[in-house]
Amino acid sequence: MNTHPYLRAFMAGITVPTLLLPVVLTGFFVARFICHIPVAIERVIVFPMALVPNLFGLWNVFYLWLHPRRHLPLGFHGAILPFILAPTGYAIASSLGFLTLSSEGMVWFRQITVPYAFFATGFGFALIAYYLVWKHLVGFFNEALGIA
Repeated sequence: MNTHPYLRAFMAGITVPTLLLPVVLTGFFVARFICHIPVAIERVIVFPMALVPNLFGLWNVFYLWLHPRRHLPLGFHGAILPFILAPTGYAIASSLGFLTLSSEGMVWFRQITVPYAFFATGFGFALIAYYLVWKHLVGFFNEALGIA
């Protein structure tokens, strides 16, 4: 199966975030409508739903493109992705006015203040999660589509 390897790599890459986004969306709905947390869902969820699956797919295509020259395992390759997503998300959120910085932490929608320590800890957990997702789930789909 050597036809269209980059298309198959893109499809293998977008599978995992596409399957997980309804779970995230359900969490936002519960937070907004059941727990009455004042978060504008339509403003927050647009970035992940539009960009994250495509970046996963393109990142997997990039991994395949590096195939003859790569020395990095798939899990580590995937763990680099938060270093691209986090600054991109911050730039978009701050330019649209959803996110501002204060001395105590980041302020979302001028209502919710999240301390910087929470973001540092969350980023560390995101790196671990991305490593595991890429190593096991994206790696599984790459093998299933014959591009591993």
